[in-house]
Amino acid sequence: MTDTRQVVVVTGGTRGVGAGIARSFLAAGARVVVCARRPPDRPVEAAGEAAEFRPLDLRDAEATHAFFADMAADHGRLDALVNNAGGTPFGLLAESAPARQAKIVELNLLAPLYASLAAYEVMRGQEDGAGSITMIGSVSGSRPSPGTGAYGAAKAGLENLARTMAVEWAPKVRVNTVVLGLARTESAHLHYGDEDGIAAVARTVPLGRLADPSEVGDACVFLASDGARYISGAALHLHGGGERPAFLDAASVNH
Repeated sequence: MTDTRQVVVVTGGTRGVGAGIARSFLAAGARVVVCARRPPDRPVEAAGEAAEFRPLDLRDAEATHAFFADMAADHGRLDALVNNAGGTPFGLLAESAPARQAKIVELNLLAPLYASLAAYEVMRGQEDGAGSITMIGSVSGSRPSPGTGAYGAAKAGLENLARTMAVEWAPKVRVNTVVLGLARTESAHLHYGDEDGIAAVARTVPLGRLADPSEVGDACVFLASDGARYISGAALHLHGGGERPAFLDAASVNH
């Protein structure tokens, strides 16, 4: 009997937000393939199913093209791609080597471009030619990003890239962006400090907490579903209300 479940690829889906996205798709009944340079410490599982892991350095355009061709041949199709892989260490621009900044842009902008191009080749060759691509963006792409300047610039470019793809690849392939705010993962302490630091950061969010990876996953599942069939070129802000403007607390009239 033909397996009619969605086939989904989540890049960087072995840990953190990516693993949360993969679990949400598994819980929704999809067949999920996760890729990263290194295998996960433990299987990515949900609803009694496990994601399939395949190694890939997304910065290698040729390897990425081969990955998607092989994956589609094995699974018969590709319904959705979530470009989640990315990230950056903290480092002020003037104190970081140009080569280091270039690598950050490569991972956060060029790698999703390579993956999207390879996925599009598969999707447009399918009988129905349909598919969905979701970029995991960041609020860093729409505001100053001190300490992560190259990352913020790359995420800004990623959102613009998604809007262009949405126009060029319509009407069959939809492309959207989830603009993510602060999320709590197993590495949150590296960004925000101990539990007190994490709680202090959470208080800056209007909803009073950091996003859970499963909530990012729920948004991605929706954007890849028929319920979002008329949504393309959109940016879904998943940031708990954003940030309270600093001037409100600084202005003496508010005290």
